[in-house]
Amino acid sequence: MDFQKIIKRFRKRKILVIGDIILDHYIWGKVNRISPEAPVPVVEVTRESFLLGGAANVAHNIVSLGAQATVIGIRGEDIAGEALQGILEQKGVDCSGLFTENRPTTVKTRVIAHNQQVVRFDREDSKYVDGRILKGILSSIRSILDSYDAVVVSDYRKGMVTEGLIRGILQKAKPAGIFVAVDPKVGHFDFYKGVSLITPNLQEASLGSGIEIMDDVSLVKAGRALMKKLSLGSLLITRGEQGMSLFEKERITHIPTVARKVYDVTGAGDTVISAFTLAHAAGARLEDAAVIANHAAGIVVAEVGTAVASPDQLAQSFN
Repeated sequence: MDFQKIIKRFRKRKILVIGDIILDHYIWGKVNRISPEAPVPVVEVTRESFLLGGAANVAHNIVSLGAQATVIGIRGEDIAGEALQGILEQKGVDCSGLFTENRPTTVKTRVIAHNQQVVRFDREDSKYVDGRILKGILSSIRSILDSYDAVVVSDYRKGMVTEGLIRGILQKAKPAGIFVAVDPKVGHFDFYKGVSLITPNLQEASLGSGIEIMDDVSLVKAGRALMKKLSLGSLLITRGEQGMSLFEKERITHIPTVARKVYDVTGAGDTVISAFTLAHAAGARLEDAAVIANHAAGIVVAEVGTAVASPDQLAQSFN
């Protein structure tokens, strides 16, 4: 496989990203003392930053890799929602599919001191979208789906992804032969029946299959069980320092990690599904798409905070 050729084809592809959009808020500082009020560190704040999370980060990854991305999701009528949409637009993501609702924008705030996460706190409303909103979202998806090369569903269990949403996407995507990839969450696995690909980590694959993964034998058993249970086209289990395992109907491929340094795995799953789907849409076989995703993940975990990879970085990784 000519990986460089596939990477060059990224810029001609359009990916539709659907799911829970999140604003990642980072507070950076240093710790020099313990509070006299309680046995907790005192973080002296030096700076703050706002980054994209969830489906927003998936869309950012796709654009960063040189392709076009449209995001469909829900943001709140609040300052965080305005900030999130502003960052998306600044990155070049098409936000025409964003729906504004009377609920808070999901914000994850992480306090980082000396490159270590001290604490995280979340602001969110994770109730499922109601029938009226879902109807509008599905109508929007169906009206534009034919003009996209693939779909990524980013499920963070913040209320956007429902069984009805997945069924609605597949009703239009399957007859058209459009690849539908899902970054799954435990508790929603039954929603994903019939999709082209899901990308769970080891823990998610264990809980989703009901089989505890302890070694290669149990890994294969769990993977095959998920393939059968959900009628999947393929399954990519991410295994951290052990790399990835790709399950197809006729074979299993184990791909060792290429990461040399691991500072922060935040958002690595977003990068994996983005690079995999984009590579497959650009003509790569599933196995080769997994290799490309593995290299992209190796790039982003070497950075602190939610990061993305560029085509040049990806090409250099293969060199």
